[in-house]
Amino acid sequence: LSFSAAANLLPGAEQKVVFITARVHPGETPSSFVCQGIIDFLVSHHPIAKVLRDHLVFKIAPMLNPDGVYLGNYRCSLMGFDLNRHWANPSPWAHPTLHGVKELIIDMYNNPKINLEFYIDIHAHSTMMNGFMYGNIFEDEERFQRQAVFPKLLCQNAEDFSYSSTSFNRDAVKAGTGRRFLGGLLNDTSYCYTLEVSFYSYVLGGTASAVPYTEEAYMKLGRNVARTFLDYYRLNSLVEGPLAPTPK
Repeated sequence: LSFSAAANLLPGAEQKVVFITARVHPGETPSSFVCQGIIDFLVSHHPIAKVLRDHLVFKIAPMLNPDGVYLGNYRCSLMGFDLNRHWANPSPWAHPTLHGVKELIIDMYNNPKINLEFYIDIHAHSTMMNGFMYGNIFEDEERFQRQAVFPKLLCQNAEDFSYSSTSFNRDAVKAGTGRRFLGGLLNDTSYCYTLEVSFYSYVLGGTASAVPYTEEAYMKLGRNVARTFLDYYRLNSLVEGPLAPTPK
């Protein structure tokens, strides 16, 4: 899904692309609700959504593993592959959705008119609480610090997002994931994350009680992810009029 094309951008605006994928693991259903929250917000009449559409191009693949979802698989595709371990060399026959998305991302990366600035892959976590992110480790300290900016901003916008649970790693077992592969492929102005959300609960800051997640709470996290791009790109001054509350 593409909710902004170059023609929708303000005249002269750079093509800054945010690429979002979800549901590469079929059993991680909360990722679809988070993704739905992002989509619903971006196409809404909310003044923040309008500013985002004017300045950014959002590309969203809401279900990377449709055959696995249809079959009721927990982690693998129809062919029995964990697609999130095959980003390095996906086969058009065995991993067609991954192959197509990777080709699109590489085409955009090689297009001098496009700045592919974010890749976010949405997952659900079976043992940890809250929403949190995984990022990459870089030798360049400045790049490593810049990578922490988006999750820190998201932590300010989403009460259920935990920066303390956010971590940056390069485990060998994760080398074939979208975050790791694209983090090594794209240039140092691109940021690649896995966004995780708990299957069951979140704990609000300053409290000890767990709040069960609902479909609405997952979608609210998605809306807050979208809103955070306003802060990241410092577009707040462009929002017209008093801000309406985020749509319920």
